[in-house]
Amino acid sequence: MATLTVWKFPTATGADEALDTLKQLQKQELIKVQDGAVISWPAGAGKPRTRHLSDMTGPGALGGAFWGFLFGLIFFIPLIGMAIGAAGGALGGHLAHFGIDEDFIKSVKEKVTPGTSALFVLSSDAVLDRVRPAFEGWHAELLQTNLSADEESRLREAFTEGE
Repeated sequence: MATLTVWKFPTATGADEALDTLKQLQKQELIKVQDGAVISWPAGAGKPRTRHLSDMTGPGALGGAFWGFLFGLIFFIPLIGMAIGAAGGALGGHLAHFGIDEDFIKSVKEKVTPGTSALFVLSSDAVLDRVRPAFEGWHAELLQTNLSADEESRLREAFTEGE
């Protein structure tokens, strides 16, 4: 079963700086990174910058289509008041089909704001009592959603690159 984890950092560069920690955890086999991306949102910027972690993932990575879809929904589609409309509801419903619910999207949208950054990781086989403490020094806040095996399968079927 995969876990989609979001580590939110209090600075725009925190997620990029914490990548070495994630790489070390993966090298020590304390986590298996299946895919990931970094969001950095400098203070004063109108929108965040996104970067796929292609150097940490291998075959079967979800890739840019998934991250573009997710980040578009969280950061770039106005979901306020009447702007939600049918398209916003349909997109949100589509992700809920994959185990990423509206509460998760809303939480990320509220917490990842200008002046912050976030590390999004689709992982498995994490040794939580070793992974969580590794990020404590970064003052990171952990948000996460667990995907059932069925939801993970649907997500991979819809978004896996190169297959």
